[in-house]
Amino acid sequence: CILQNTDKRVIFVIPFEGRWSLIGTTDVPVDTPEEAVDITDKETDYLIEAANRFLAKPISRADVVWTFAGVRPLYDDGKSDPSSITRDYTFELDEEGGKAPVLSVYGGKLTTYRCLAESVLDKLAPFLPPLGPKWTKESHLPGGDMSNYNAFRDEMFDRYKGFPRELLDGVVRRHGSRAPLLLGDIQKPEQLGRNFGAGLTEREIESFIADEWAETAEDILWRRTKCGLHMDAAQRQAVEDYLRSRKPS
Repeated sequence: CILQNTDKRVIFVIPFEGRWSLIGTTDVPVDTPEEAVDITDKETDYLIEAANRFLAKPISRADVVWTFAGVRPLYDDGKSDPSSITRDYTFELDEEGGKAPVLSVYGGKLTTYRCLAESVLDKLAPFLPPLGPKWTKESHLPGGDMSNYNAFRDEMFDRYKGFPRELLDGVVRRHGSRAPLLLGDIQKPEQLGRNFGAGLTEREIESFIADEWAETAEDILWRRTKCGLHMDAAQRQAVEDYLRSRKPS
């Protein structure tokens, strides 16, 4: 749901990982990305206060189980209030007769990256050989080419009978229709190697390293999955130790 805050900003509260609610976001200007590595205490209090205006059961800092922060680059249009700056992308094309053009992209959202990519090509089209028709609108992301998610998940439960439900559910959520490529023709869950908890196995970790360029435990536990939320400290440490043991001394 979307909540209207007293400062005219909106705060969202969305279901997260089946057990929690994700509350965000804030708008705090920073000069460097390093300043936004972590959410500040002031931002945490801001979100709690905003949510508590609507929640039947008030929350406090003690209810916060995990936080993350990021930097959104916005186009500087001279406005002092970051909330009023456009979230849309802006282009600046620099080209001098006969030389390769440079297209700078400012702002934009991850959720509109396909439109952004096509708009970029539209801008660059005069400098490129003839382009084909636009195609991304109907193209599936890897693992997304399934007509019915629940039916596919049930198919995986039936195909891999005897496997922990948590394990299969996690693999299907994270890999979609590519889940069979990860699981293969194995007959027993032990064939996936060590189970670190939250359905995260050694085979899946190796897949993230080989196919998705994961290097650290944080890459796997928090970026490519949210398994870290479902694990205790010892389980998270076990993943770190495993990755450390793989590296040549």
